[in-house]
Amino acid sequence: MPVPLMDIRGQYADLLDEVKRSVCEVIDSGRFILGPNMRALEEEIAAATGAGHAVAVGNGTDALVLSLEALGIGAGDEVITTAYTFYATAEAIARVGAAPVFADIDPVTFNLDPRAVEAAVTERTRAIVAVHLYGGPADMPGLSEVAGRHGLALIEDAAQAFGAAVNGRGAGSFGDLATFSFFPTKNFPAFGDAGMVVSGSADLAERVRLLRFHGSREKRRFELVGTNSRMDEIQAAVLRRFLPEVAGWNAGRRAAADRYRALGLGDLVELPSEAPGARHVYHLYVVRAAARDELARALSEAGIGCRAYYDVPLHLQPVFAHLGYRRGDLPETERASDEGLALPMFPTLDEAAQTEVVAAVRAAALAAA
Repeated sequence: MPVPLMDIRGQYADLLDEVKRSVCEVIDSGRFILGPNMRALEEEIAAATGAGHAVAVGNGTDALVLSLEALGIGAGDEVITTAYTFYATAEAIARVGAAPVFADIDPVTFNLDPRAVEAAVTERTRAIVAVHLYGGPADMPGLSEVAGRHGLALIEDAAQAFGAAVNGRGAGSFGDLATFSFFPTKNFPAFGDAGMVVSGSADLAERVRLLRFHGSREKRRFELVGTNSRMDEIQAAVLRRFLPEVAGWNAGRRAAADRYRALGLGDLVELPSEAPGARHVYHLYVVRAAARDELARALSEAGIGCRAYYDVPLHLQPVFAHLGYRRGDLPETERASDEGLALPMFPTLDEAAQTEVVAAVRAAALAAA
């Protein structure tokens, strides 16, 4: 039977009547911007992440840009990040006028290698942006140590990792600031664009709050050059209803990851791994295969959803050609870009569907032998 890569609607199908009621209540209220649902969601996410303060914004990309601006990062500065991630991470750095500096990744976790970050620090470095890729948390203790030793700010791009943790501490609670995206395909989805910045610093959170609304507290007095990036009340209402479900959805994803292993998928491809003390939430389930493109074609022909994410890493993208990177500069990043393939993963994925996936991978392996 066909198996989709994602089933976005399936995880919240039983909640739709409640969500529709919440949306209708917002419509009836006439409050659509900076309203009570948004403010309540900020409090609830601050508590859920353990960060202390949360500021709702228009989307995950704005969350990154506003975080960098809140830290005063701009022209002449360098920010170290990964080249194996979605473009928005490095785009945000460039948007504020700083230069992205790409460090290589750990081959097991797909996340920034603290040793590579250390080697990339220069006198112009102002910050590190760590990405918790595919729902697996980066080495935050190691990256925090590097940041502390060099006096650097640390931002967590947790767009794919709501509910992930390191040694029991939630993703988003390590950095000076952390950002979340609630794009509809994320493990914690909205019904459109929405984002959040969290921080343990009341001062940084307040600065983001000013920046998201034209540098103003009350629409009449303007203190900073900001932007217009406010989460609307409808998205906030949807997210408030989904927030209590995220832990269960993440548990469903983790259970599916365990079943892939039990069904023998690891005999055919290299499975994703969790670092010691890490809690992965499997926003995406990305395996590694040396003949990735051939496997992807075979799975697609068999009706199995799959996708190669970030197959052109950021340091080799045309937009960053002026930075001078060449193929071979980041070998582990490039190998992951060549070998990574996302297989079906969603909270309601069941054993029968996963058996189909593993059978299709096995058939592809036999055909290639």
